[in-house]
Amino acid sequence: MFSLERTTLTEYLISQRRQHPGATGEFNALILQVAQACKAISRAVAHGALGGVLGSLETENVQGETQKKLDVLADEIFERATHWGGTLAGMMSEENEETIRIPDGHKLGKYLLSFDPLDGSSNIDVNVSVGSIFSILRAPTPGEHAKPEDFLQAGVKQVAAGYAIYGPSTMLVLSVGNGVAGFTFDPIIGDFFLTHPDIRIPAATQEFAINASNSRFWESPVRRYVEECLAGKSGPRGKDFNMRWVASLVAETHRILTRGGVFLYPRDRKDPSKPGRLRLLYEANPIGFLIEQAGGRASTGMLPVLEVEPESLHQRIGFVFGSSEEVERIERYHAEPLFNSETHELPLFHARGLFLTT
Repeated sequence: MFSLERTTLTEYLISQRRQHPGATGEFNALILQVAQACKAISRAVAHGALGGVLGSLETENVQGETQKKLDVLADEIFERATHWGGTLAGMMSEENEETIRIPDGHKLGKYLLSFDPLDGSSNIDVNVSVGSIFSILRAPTPGEHAKPEDFLQAGVKQVAAGYAIYGPSTMLVLSVGNGVAGFTFDPIIGDFFLTHPDIRIPAATQEFAINASNSRFWESPVRRYVEECLAGKSGPRGKDFNMRWVASLVAETHRILTRGGVFLYPRDRKDPSKPGRLRLLYEANPIGFLIEQAGGRASTGMLPVLEVEPESLHQRIGFVFGSSEEVERIERYHAEPLFNSETHELPLFHARGLFLTT
């Protein structure tokens, strides 16, 4: 039942702003514009086939991926909702090869917005939860049009990050650098209300998520970790694990923020030209920011992902995140010399094992 005592997203942002007496309000305005975009995308996703927005187009994005109708629509919604407010110096998105210039005639602000307008869109046609991911940085030259290199900032420099998940209910999960808060959308009133005020990830877990179809391409430390989890109580970990895989980064993140777990989309040998599959600036960095703010750990498998210095706008990277004890274990396996060598394997992987390499 709706309660008048619930805090709205606007009220939450105002309370956060009071901790910074010199704040101008631009930051809050930008987040509210992003929230407005998420509301519109939520409506489009909810209409599904009734709105004529399902299915694919005959076009590809910069990643070489076939675009869904909703990919393009969501991208346009994000641009329209945020370009006019005077808070941005520039934008970039998964769906655009180049950065997005703020149209002439609009005031230029002091922030940069990076976003994946519709993460998990391959699941749209089968009605699985999808979402939007966003990251906010400070512009190096406020009031001027952003240059592509302005976006190449390490994740630790983010001032805010979050995602919206479009599932049984629409939620906005946000961090402005002071923990993680979750807001549930009330479609009748048309506003986000604070329902999860201090999201924390437990340090330990018995649940992991990985795409097992890529097992033949995994590096040794990853195969070791998965084999040990699957061995259960009789193996070296001494406890049973459950395995999950949704193929939607937002859905995987939301599950881990809700009940713990670890997610692995590691670097592998499937395509040596790609040092990972997920994009650093608008997937790994914002999700990593949320995970760290919630007490978890986000890593490339070898070092904190938020410390990686970006080299290109659409850079890909290996990504492991979730409950800190598990991520630290995976990092430790990568650091052990035996597992850094491509020519030495543990005997477990030579003669037996679910993920035996041929």
